[in-house]
Amino acid sequence: MNTTKCYCGLPNDYTNCCGKVHANINNASTAEQLMRSRYSAFVLADGNYLMKSHHSSTRPLKDKKAIVNWAKSVTWVKLEVTAKFEGNKEDDEGTVTFDAYYYEHGKLEVIHEKSAFKKENKHWTYLGLAT
Repeated sequence: MNTTKCYCGLPNDYTNCCGKVHANINNASTAEQLMRSRYSAFVLADGNYLMKSHHSSTRPLKDKKAIVNWAKSVTWVKLEVTAKFEGNKEDDEGTVTFDAYYYEHGKLEVIHEKSAFKKENKHWTYLGLAT
């Protein structure tokens, strides 16, 4: 059992948090859970999960290797969820706004993003940037 604190910032161990979603994407009951699991997948450079959790209409299949290489090249620091709209268990769409901090070439960087999520095949997926 992996008792490492989860990478997504919640006070759970990885196995009982994002690890459950990585093992079965249907375990993400909200858009925020899916988004947190994607952050953890970036930390772990899990390209297969990043592709599976991306909506089929916007999935960048050709970029998987580049995404994995980039994810491995940076040092992930933390994730902060700053806002969310809808994206609950009963919803089909939602948005999550977050800041993901990482070090690249010795400099602290941040990805500030408002992401759109949509259910596909009855589970949450990342659609892309929200408008």
